[in-house]
Amino acid sequence: MSYEFLTFNIDQRGVAVITLNRPEVHNALNAGLIRELQAVCGEINVSTDIRVVILTGAERSFCAGGDLRWMESNIDKPREQRMEETAELASMLSMLNSLTKPLIGRVQGAAYGGGVGMVSVCDFAIGVNTATFGLTEVKLGLTPATISPYVVKRIGERNARRNFFNARIFKANDAVNMGLLADAVEADELDVAIEHEVKLILKCAPGAIASAKKLIAYVGSHTAAENKIYTIGNLADAWETDEGIEGIDAFLNKRKAPWA
Repeated sequence: MSYEFLTFNIDQRGVAVITLNRPEVHNALNAGLIRELQAVCGEINVSTDIRVVILTGAERSFCAGGDLRWMESNIDKPREQRMEETAELASMLSMLNSLTKPLIGRVQGAAYGGGVGMVSVCDFAIGVNTATFGLTEVKLGLTPATISPYVVKRIGERNARRNFFNARIFKANDAVNMGLLADAVEADELDVAIEHEVKLILKCAPGAIASAKKLIAYVGSHTAAENKIYTIGNLADAWETDEGIEGIDAFLNKRKAPWA
């Protein structure tokens, strides 16, 4: 499938790279890019070849959030149409957040507003130590509503209360301390750091990873009693999968599992 606002490549190992490709507007989100991100998520989820996904931006910025020209065009639209377009954004964020493959954020530049949301839907993200971040919606008289479920879960309510209210620009080391980034590295070390994480994931069973992603989502939103039932079943199911049987056998017989 060809894309206008993003690029999508898969290498021989099954490592896919999504690059937001609107550098002239700092990779800001518009309706077209949102639709293409939905489409690429669908492509990833049905693929049996893709093992891990990297999300990044073209050139200097990771993502500047919503395209202001696109947002301006929403002012004169009926409320119902604005809500429909917001629903498309919410759907795209949900699809990225729930990808069946691990999603690593490669934050090579600034992320503002919705760009912080894009970082937050990644399973984890590594950025350059010169990157800057900001939740700047309130400066425009708006709120970070659509991204808030993911940002608050990532950085916590305490940090959200500060950064949602003052629109301050913060640095990569602050993003690490808040949990938005897993690590911040020199620009020439970014790809090495990403590759290190990719290689670790490629040594693990893809079906087990997909199941673990569902596990994380479930236990974070259910009661202790519900989690007890679910986790017992989850592990029992894992023991019965081809991966579980093969993985244990490979370990005991000191040989590589087929996915490693």
